[in-house]
Amino acid sequence: MRKVKQVVDVLKSGGVIIYPTDSVYALGCDFANADAVDKICKLRGLDPTKANLTFICKNISQVAEYTAQMNNETFRLMKRNLPGQFTFILKSNNSVPKMFKNKKRTVGVRIPKNNIVSEIVEHLGRPILSASLKSGEEISEYFTDPKLIQENYENRVDAIIDGGIGNHDPSTVVDCTGDEPLLVRSGIKDLRL
Repeated sequence: MRKVKQVVDVLKSGGVIIYPTDSVYALGCDFANADAVDKICKLRGLDPTKANLTFICKNISQVAEYTAQMNNETFRLMKRNLPGQFTFILKSNNSVPKMFKNKKRTVGVRIPKNNIVSEIVEHLGRPILSASLKSGEEISEYFTDPKLIQENYENRVDAIIDGGIGNHDPSTVVDCTGDEPLLVRSGIKDLRL
């Protein structure tokens, strides 16, 4: 509990962390802190005005605070698959910070099964930005070993959380902004329809 509080304090002060999810390791920050979001975008080489950013929520109720009203089919699909290794793309509402508002007015949301990130989001009281931690700019491989993460990022982030060896496969991404759910990326887990 003490370590979770330390991580939450880092996030509240505008810090950037690396943490385990139930798929790959990710960069994270308080999603309401524009400077921290910008730092993550720079670390990943993303343009924040064009990037499709994702945030981690503690439950579907918290997701609903930041997204447009979802239809019953989308709600049931999320209930069947979350918490878990899925990213759902939903229409955003006006509660989403400006830097998340892309031209399509959509956001990616996750509710991981990983207890570490769940506790962090619970104690922070709001979502955290999540950007997968890639090990190379030209290859789509992910860091999985906390020791390698430490070697590569210890001077570039404010905290690294060792959750053991991570997975190689990212989350499954499902776009729920149209009439039918659309599988955007097949990941670590198959979608239960």
